[in-house]
Amino acid sequence: MKRREFITLITGAAAGWPLGASAQSSQLPVVGYLSAQSEEMTARNLALFREGLHQAGFVEGRDVAIEYRLASGEYDRLPALAADLVTRKVAVIIATNINAAFVAKAATSTIPIVFVVGVDPVASGLVSSLSHPGGNLTGVSILFGELWPKRLELLRELVPKASVIGILVNPANGNADFNMNNLQQAAHALALRLEVLRASSESDIDAAFAAIEQSGSEALLVGDDPFFADRAGQLTALAAGRRVPAIYQNRVFTAAGGLISYGPSPSFVSRTAGDYAGRILKGAKPADLPVQQPTTFELVVNLNTAKDLGLTIPPSILARADEVIE
Repeated sequence: MKRREFITLITGAAAGWPLGASAQSSQLPVVGYLSAQSEEMTARNLALFREGLHQAGFVEGRDVAIEYRLASGEYDRLPALAADLVTRKVAVIIATNINAAFVAKAATSTIPIVFVVGVDPVASGLVSSLSHPGGNLTGVSILFGELWPKRLELLRELVPKASVIGILVNPANGNADFNMNNLQQAAHALALRLEVLRASSESDIDAAFAAIEQSGSEALLVGDDPFFADRAGQLTALAAGRRVPAIYQNRVFTAAGGLISYGPSPSFVSRTAGDYAGRILKGAKPADLPVQQPTTFELVVNLNTAKDLGLTIPPSILARADEVIE
């Protein structure tokens, strides 16, 4: 997506980037949208986020303004972006990954924060409980760490003779160590050896795929990370070029040519975040809004990619698939 197209999408008018002047000149309450993702990936979630806002009675430009602060996978930029939103005294901050959530929490104890995180927010210290979060934070918890073992099982079904699985993680992601601990237990139960590959830049991704053969990995699990989501095309192309069966976090990857994905519906996550932002703008307290968790998950299979890899998708997987791309 071109930058001009994205600006048009998020503003609905010729407002410029990143919306500072438009929001400041308005008398509307302002939502600060803090994301580790790029413009393109943020745009994919915005329509759903707006639906959630609309469900709560708010339309961007009419009832509320939104200021976007996007780190584009550079996590070290998040503190300055969060500080800027606090300085601008936004009414609520949306923090769309664990790093953004902790940075926002450190930046303010008074501005309400709606997070979307892939880890247990109680165990990680974001909130005191799921039902009564306390403080100024609430949001959506996806519990990606619990999904990684399921993805490992799916890989085992796809490539039953594999004994070594590569795991691609971003070491800058606050979820990485926790998710790996869960996965090690599942790997032991399946008699699989894991080879951890790390990447936090595009060149790191290239290097990680170059090391796959040397590591002995026969299949790949790509970890949940905004940086990886922004580079779905690069990842799926490298997996195809190396002929590596790989599983990913959501349909963005399978639509880009990835083999298989399993994860929560993006619509639930983004709509809930928008709905909670709207409720808070109406006066609800984050402490009184329970942390939400998805209850349905999408399994998507790309048969074209399977054919290119010389794989036959087991009937057990096809029967469970929510979508099959042909």
